[in-house]
Amino acid sequence: MAADGAARPADTMTRLPGLRPSARRGLALAVSLLAAMILMAPAPARALMDVPPQDVTIRSKQIDAFRIGRADEPRFGALTFLGGLELLSGNRHMGGLSGLVVSPDGSEMIAIADNGLWLTATIEAEPGGRPLAIRDARLGAIVGPDGRPLMDRDRGDAEALTLRRNPNGTGELYVATERYHAIYAFPYPLADLRARGRELDLPVSMTSNLRHNKGMEAVAFANSGPLAGTLIVVSERGKTFNSDLPGYLLGGPTPGTFTVLRQDSYDATDATFLDTGDMVLLERRFTLRHGIGMRVRLLPAAELKPGAMVVGRVLLEAGYSEQIDNMEGVAVHRNAAGETILTIISDDNRSILQRTLLLRFRIDG
Repeated sequence: MAADGAARPADTMTRLPGLRPSARRGLALAVSLLAAMILMAPAPARALMDVPPQDVTIRSKQIDAFRIGRADEPRFGALTFLGGLELLSGNRHMGGLSGLVVSPDGSEMIAIADNGLWLTATIEAEPGGRPLAIRDARLGAIVGPDGRPLMDRDRGDAEALTLRRNPNGTGELYVATERYHAIYAFPYPLADLRARGRELDLPVSMTSNLRHNKGMEAVAFANSGPLAGTLIVVSERGKTFNSDLPGYLLGGPTPGTFTVLRQDSYDATDATFLDTGDMVLLERRFTLRHGIGMRVRLLPAAELKPGAMVVGRVLLEAGYSEQIDNMEGVAVHRNAAGETILTIISDDNRSILQRTLLLRFRIDG
């Protein structure tokens, strides 16, 4: 992140002649993501070794309009934009957020970073869900079964987070890693950032078919509905760029495999279950042809079954004209009025050209 008062490289692009503001912002983001994908692959975990639990100060900038310059347009597809924050911190470990869980009332968040770190914080928000600030933030290394940080074993590429919740409110957090394909379970609530995870037994038929760096990006546990007890995994991408996305139903009433139709060059980046039993899939796109994009797709529980080709329906699609970045984490809660609220975060790749965003939407209808 840029220091206070310092100009970002992206600000130079905002002065390029002949480009609309949304196009200039999109060009800056596209250049940043291209650099991240080609030149800024995650540094070897060995370089960090360990990050002890520590407090971190997070400042925030309000985002009042999802479509740039149009605060009078809150409705986007089936979602209503409630508000957002750009998160800023001088702590060098802050960033790269790739998975998210929020408490049932949306006031507490747990996120993971793709260099093997936890981030916990309180989200100050209005009753309807509009975020106002982030406070009481702490971060620390995710620790494996042997007591060593995952980053110290070159297994810290944490990309997905979900929660298996017990009726009494306790449960387990499941953290999925790429490159070394694994899922680790941690106690919930996460009272101790140094809590050791235990590695789940995963089918070899699944892990052997996942791509090295395009694997378990979307992982969600069904705590209710017809798939209750099922852990669902959707791969970021299939075997080739144009392949449909492999999906896996682990445990639950109908274990097996399915496929998610890949559309318009979107990759899966996260997923979460609604209490209806339907699943929300977060997708991200970056290509030179299409540019940067974010999409939210609803996958009905009835379609999530062995052998199925799942299509679902698009709730929201956004691009250069909207306040998005490399959106990688999604979580759901209900507000005091019983409305369903989605919280979406971005992975800034620790690039000064990108941003860590926290956005909130209400699902309508």
